[in-house]
Amino acid sequence: MDPREFLKKIFGYSSFRGCQLDVINHILSGNHAMLLMPTGMGKSVCYQIPALILPGLTLVISPLIALMKDQVDNLHRREIDATFINSSLNRCEREKRLAALRQGACKLLYVTPERFRKAEFTSALAKRTISLLAVDEAHCISKWGHDFRPDYSRIGEIRNQLGNPTTLALTATATPDVQKDIIAGLGLSEASVKIFHEGIDRPNLQLFVEPVYGDAQKLDYVVNRYRDFQGSTIIYFSLIKTLERFSALLKNKKINHLCYHGGMNGAARQNAQNLFMSDRSPLILATNAFGMGVDKADIRHIIHAEVPGSMEAYYQEIGRAGRDGELSDCTLLYDENDLLIQMDFIRWNNPDQEFYLRFHQLITDYPEAANSGGIDWLKEKLHYKNRFDFRLETALAMFDRYEVTEGSLAEHNLKVLSTLPEEFSRDKIAKKILADQKKLHFMVCYIKTKRCRKSLIHEYFGIPYSERCEACDNCRRV
Repeated sequence: MDPREFLKKIFGYSSFRGCQLDVINHILSGNHAMLLMPTGMGKSVCYQIPALILPGLTLVISPLIALMKDQVDNLHRREIDATFINSSLNRCEREKRLAALRQGACKLLYVTPERFRKAEFTSALAKRTISLLAVDEAHCISKWGHDFRPDYSRIGEIRNQLGNPTTLALTATATPDVQKDIIAGLGLSEASVKIFHEGIDRPNLQLFVEPVYGDAQKLDYVVNRYRDFQGSTIIYFSLIKTLERFSALLKNKKINHLCYHGGMNGAARQNAQNLFMSDRSPLILATNAFGMGVDKADIRHIIHAEVPGSMEAYYQEIGRAGRDGELSDCTLLYDENDLLIQMDFIRWNNPDQEFYLRFHQLITDYPEAANSGGIDWLKEKLHYKNRFDFRLETALAMFDRYEVTEGSLAEHNLKVLSTLPEEFSRDKIAKKILADQKKLHFMVCYIKTKRCRKSLIHEYFGIPYSERCEACDNCRRV
């Protein structure tokens, strides 16, 4: 069957968008590819159609468990044999899916990279031929990217374990340096990977920066604009405590809204997302925990109440607006004091060598106390239980990735395996901190520029652009 027939018969579209067909044909010819395409423009079709045509299993690596269920549910509605295996399943259901996998069921399987630590999973997968490996949110591979996830850096090893199948890396945003890092992280050469770049331009997004000072001015902006809001609105925050404080202020103004953040339990988050998606509440306050997989056509306003840490994160978040092609506003409320939040994030995401050494010594000398006392005991010893300081969580993930430790505090079996490797040297840590600081510095340049904002964004991502967009506040002032 021709890919176009699959597109029409299964997905209901008469023609492909942009380079989708070129990517699919490239993959079907057994070639590796990287696809950079704006959020919501149809990246998933580029591996879902090959999955139906290729003889073996297509394995999709994704960072988000919640997103997997949504994707699989959508595929089931199209009568496509797909499933996911992750920690949200109880043991009985997980074993049932593993048994089906061994027996040849399923054309598309969604997993996180952490799943490859489970012997029961890798032994079941060994029974199958992997025709295609699709790596969603591939920027998570790069430690120089905005959303590095230690387990994603194992994907090169995973590819080798799978017999080096044809591979498709997908992301919405990646600078040229991050693109190179992704390819290297996959264990591929640059010559072997064709990059398909659909650009990042979203002409219907209108970009604004509003200088403010303090919560009062931020609240005034939202309240004054709320009367004019059409469609749905997301207000993004960097910190949960700021979101909750702002929520209380909106309640006092009798403005109905939802909240979504990592401090809520899974059921509460899912309920908030369902209400927002079904139009029962058009306004939601959220941290960056909300967004991936939120495919809502009529989001008309994205407001950043605090400065994001990087252009990659900012552009990914505003990319959730205007997916139906209609004009949509993206406003960043700039309070200079909010930069301190992102400076703290840089420090917490990059513990210094002394912190790593103290943590390593602590779990080496007191393994029983660490396992019985858990996170709270360790935080008390390391940084006095500051609940906003997550250096310990970063260190745990990094120790696990580089096999300094095995086991986990949650299962009370954390165990030290080795001393600190070169990855934890002062020089390596200093380079990572400098890269993160440069990303934050660019956000300040974006905020303060008098140039066309879209032109500056394209320059950051290494993409040519005209001098004026006529869709940002700077162009409109001229």
